[in-house]
Amino acid sequence: MYAIVEIAGQQFKVAKDQKVFVNRLATEEGKKVDFDNVLLIGDGDNVTVGAPAIDGALVGAKVLRHLKGDKVIVFKKKRRKGYRVKNGHRQALSEIVIESIASSGAKKKSSAKKEETKKAAPKKETKAAAPKAETKKAEPKKAAPKKSTKADDLKKIEGVGPKAMEAMVNAGIDTFAKVAKAKPEKLTEILTEASSRLAHLVTDTWPQQAQLAADGKWDELEKLQDELDGGRK
Repeated sequence: MYAIVEIAGQQFKVAKDQKVFVNRLATEEGKKVDFDNVLLIGDGDNVTVGAPAIDGALVGAKVLRHLKGDKVIVFKKKRRKGYRVKNGHRQALSEIVIESIASSGAKKKSSAKKEETKKAAPKKETKAAAPKAETKKAEPKKAAPKKSTKADDLKKIEGVGPKAMEAMVNAGIDTFAKVAKAKPEKLTEILTEASSRLAHLVTDTWPQQAQLAADGKWDELEKLQDELDGGRK
């Protein structure tokens, strides 16, 4: 039996006892993790295709270790502009081993949450329409001055890109002070719910960086970021 499953924004063809290198997961080494976004399952001549995912399908795995991939050199040059930038990058990876492939019997987390919210939501009481009173011509009200809701540039935190910033702002975390008060687990949950392509981001140092930015300690922040690799120690 084999399956095609989406893990941390990438699709893999996996089988039982197979070892796979994926983008860094937030799960600790030695712990188990489940993936419910299964796109296809093949068992001999029987092939089940999802639309896009198979309801109830689940791939179980165990995190063996966290590591970094080979260094990749990124060189940018603009002709006749004197612009040259050379950067190195090592992708943060996790090695996992596939332990089980189940074609049915699992419920997606998102659907379970929706069912709970539907049950918990109280019904709105409908009020009878009151008789309309005679309305006098009212003077036009002056528009109240709009409050400035400009968010901080969270991309100054190493490891935060435009998509990650957009996800946090939509969740109400739009300033350095709010990021500093948030727990890394909460930030990871927000990113994962926003997009599976953001699930591999490691948020352990984001509150520490945000606190330095909120206090205006930019020199200390720059010194800390020199010791980091994509926001990771």
